Amino acid sequence: MTEPGNWEVPSAVQPKAEEVVFDLDKTLASVVSLRAEIPEDAFTAGILGTEREGNGVVIGDGGLVLTIGYLITEADSVWLVSEQGTAAPAHVVGYDQSTGLGLVQALGRLDVPAIALGASGELTVGDEVIVAAQGGRRHALKARVMAKREFAGYWEYVLDEAIFTAPAHPNWSGAALIGPDGGLRGIGSLLVQEARAGGPPRDCNMFVPIDLLDAIRDDLLKFGKAGGPPRPWLGMYTAEAEGKLHVAGLAKDAPADLANVRVGDIVLEVGGAPVAGLAEMFRRIWALGPAGTVIPLTVAREGEELSLRVHSADRSNFLKSPELQ
Repeated sequence: MTEPGNWEVPSAVQPKAEEVVFDLDKTLASVVSLRAEIPEDAFTAGILGTEREGNGVVIGDGGLVLTIGYLITEADSVWLVSEQGTAAPAHVVGYDQSTGLGLVQALGRLDVPAIALGASGELTVGDEVIVAAQGGRRHALKARVMAKREFAGYWEYVLDEAIFTAPAHPNWSGAALIGPDGGLRGIGSLLVQEARAGGPPRDCNMFVPIDLLDAIRDDLLKFGKAGGPPRPWLGMYTAEAEGKLHVAGLAKDAPADLANVRVGDIVLEVGGAPVAGLAEMFRRIWALGPAGTVIPLTVAREGEELSLRVHSADRSNFLKSPELQ
């Protein structure tokens, strides 16, 4: 089980009750620590590890907890710990590959208040926010929204408008992004670097907007995953550098690997149309049809152009499914 630890955010950048219009301590108490254990033979074990620790945010009075999906993907054991040290096992309700959000249900009483859900769309660049991990004010950080923009991840992931905040919180996974009204505005996903004019890059946290939860919540609760046809997945880890799309890695025995895509290939076209950026490439792939669709790729390899046909798959078929209870 995750313990709060002895570290703390410097007092100068901790939020103070007199600076906000909501009950600060009650709001921060909704953040719990989360520890998940994953079988060694799980598909994601080699990439994400078999022991994952981060945070979750209680969003329902019955102990429903929202977190970032990579913490609980393929988990067979989950524990939650409140700020007061109350621990409870939990089961994975579901996770959504498109948004990156996941839900777990506490199986015991945490005695933790549920946070109110805010609207991430109302945040603007420059707004003051609080980034909170489990541990109350000691683990909460005053920050500002630095950007709201598209984000593409090499693991075949795109957010139309992610939220970026600074300074960066050291315990960002599943952390709560709390707006000026005390409402939950996002869930912590990554530590990234944002370029800035006239100076070195700045460390920022990237958050998944809370507005994305509404469209998938009911399906996650009923089926463990979002509804609708799954997107085509290639298992091709692609990096964008110097205006080119480089294949940086391949999931073993995934569609791209079986289609003879190789590390070092440069992706030039999808479906016969040129692609210039990572987000454009993923959207072009997804537009060709659901999982199972054949994806034509044109790649450059050692000075030659090659045409490859990748029989896409449903990513979830490679993962151990959560046990619905």
